[in-house]
Amino acid sequence: MNNNTHGEEGQPKKESLDSRFSQTLRNVQELLKGRSIPGKVLLTRRLEPSGNSGLQKQYQRSYSQNDAGRSNDVAKYMEGGVRNTNISDINITVNKLRSSTSNIEHAAREVKSVMGARSTDSARVLKFTKELSGQMVVVERLRELAWSGVPPYMRPDVWRLLLGYAPPNSDRREGVLRRKRIEYLDCVAQFYDIPDAERSDDEINMLRQIAVDCPRTVPDVAFFQQPQVQKSLERILYTWAIRHPASGYVQGINDLVTPFLVVFLSEYLDGSIDSWSISDISSANISNIEADCYWCLSQLLDGMQDHYTFAQPGIQRLVFKLKELVRRIDEPVSRHVEDQGLEFLQFAFRWFNCLLIREIPFHLVTRLWDTYLAEGDALPDFLVYIFASFLLTWSDTLRKLDFQELVMFLQHLPTHNWTYQELEMVLSRAYMWHSMFNNSPSHLA
Repeated sequence: MNNNTHGEEGQPKKESLDSRFSQTLRNVQELLKGRSIPGKVLLTRRLEPSGNSGLQKQYQRSYSQNDAGRSNDVAKYMEGGVRNTNISDINITVNKLRSSTSNIEHAAREVKSVMGARSTDSARVLKFTKELSGQMVVVERLRELAWSGVPPYMRPDVWRLLLGYAPPNSDRREGVLRRKRIEYLDCVAQFYDIPDAERSDDEINMLRQIAVDCPRTVPDVAFFQQPQVQKSLERILYTWAIRHPASGYVQGINDLVTPFLVVFLSEYLDGSIDSWSISDISSANISNIEADCYWCLSQLLDGMQDHYTFAQPGIQRLVFKLKELVRRIDEPVSRHVEDQGLEFLQFAFRWFNCLLIREIPFHLVTRLWDTYLAEGDALPDFLVYIFASFLLTWSDTLRKLDFQELVMFLQHLPTHNWTYQELEMVLSRAYMWHSMFNNSPSHLA
């Protein structure tokens, strides 16, 4: 009798949880309809500003505290469901999420246009123009817009602002950039443009390693094989390493310069990167481009310093979090990888070290980095969700592979034909999982 009573009491609780999940899924699918490709901004409900007053309130976020701004529906679901359920309920929720992934992806595929079109549609361009044209840029509002992609010709200005390299006050911007670019040139003169006799043995070895790595950087893009491009990379990397002795140069940092280099070069070169020649740019402008790359790289890595110090503890910590997140989201894949004896560190270390630059087509990298830079201080934690979503793109395939096949597959992922749509699906899943789990860390323990 008592057992039946408990069963009847437990049934409404389960149905309530299922109902809340189904409602959240319907909300997501409704938000996807009539939009371009799903992205974080599509999952965030906010009113269009009717004037200048009250704009700040409408764009409140909490990324500096490592929390994602989420829609009201997702927040209510978190408060009323996930955080207040036991582990068995969480498993029910995640299993339903896994079984519903195909529905979400189907809804996304119904959308007609790709992100490239979305980032340049007139409404979004107007919003970016409005944010950038004011005397004082509200960076948090700019982050909201940038998360779902930045129009290519606006990227240089937007990235400088998102990284804090350019000040939000337009009156100060030109003077600050000029001063920073002169400072970079002074550093190059002091540390790079000197004979080897004035360098220590460690500095000579570091410069040699950088000189070896530069020709290996993005080898499938011919532009990076131009000697002058490689010399610019060498100057940027060596100067950065000398001024950051705690880490020095670590292989992989050379990849992190390339998105900045391409974006800032785009202010001077038109057309496809395949047709670019750096010799078409004056030496003065090349120096400015190098300086911008140097300072933006510095700003980016300041937020993840322990990723590149001895033993790279920051990366090891995030790889562990990735393993735990995958275990919670897709337990069959997690168990299969473990049964085959494959450690996440064996394949995910490179992902964190190079931020997926080596894993996806290079023409998609700047779009991915729009989201990276929009995350700000929260980026390291959000990388875990992006990489979990990236890995579980091939969930069904991974469960069929033995150890050797897993190693080969994960080293050569089939992304060469990816478009913006596949990338947007990765980011959308990452945002949804972040909304579910980021404020419930005990569920990942």
